[in-house]
Amino acid sequence: MKRLDALRSVYTHLEDRVVVTIMGAVAAELQSLGHRPNFFYLQHAMGLASSMGLGIALARPDRHVVVLDGDGSILMNLGGLTTLARYRPRNLVHVVFDNESLLSVGGFPTATSTGTDLAGIAAAAGVPRTATVRTLEEFTQAFGQALTAGDLTTIVAKVEAVGPSAYVTGLALLENRFEFQRYLRG
Repeated sequence: MKRLDALRSVYTHLEDRVVVTIMGAVAAELQSLGHRPNFFYLQHAMGLASSMGLGIALARPDRHVVVLDGDGSILMNLGGLTTLARYRPRNLVHVVFDNESLLSVGGFPTATSTGTDLAGIAAAAGVPRTATVRTLEEFTQAFGQALTAGDLTTIVAKVEAVGPSAYVTGLALLENRFEFQRYLRG
């Protein structure tokens, strides 16, 4: 499964949800589908998308939050999974796109390429709903179920190690911060 296809398959479900992405390929591919003011592209803070999503979910329990993460990013902050589980925001869906590499910085293999099970780690940390999916159909189904479950969910989507031709986009990142802040206040 390609990450872009997975994003495309759930894009319409992101319209009225707060979305936080990691840097690199995830951000560039989501932007390629069309930017929205409820999308925040967390740049230069690898490993912290789940932490930021947690903060928003706790501060705004009236909003549904979707975090679009990556294997390299979550591996840099495994403690974030224990914090997610500790606070258990029922309005947060955490998607980890696992391509078994640090694609955005050269394609170096991550620990998942040698067997590390991120869904297993999330479950052991106490995340109540976890799944690993390998096909677009499985991803779409798991994502839809997570949106309606009303409980913290981590979905690990195994994707191909392919990304966009460029990671730089036309979106002004400073303006994205202000736009996103206005969206959250609105």
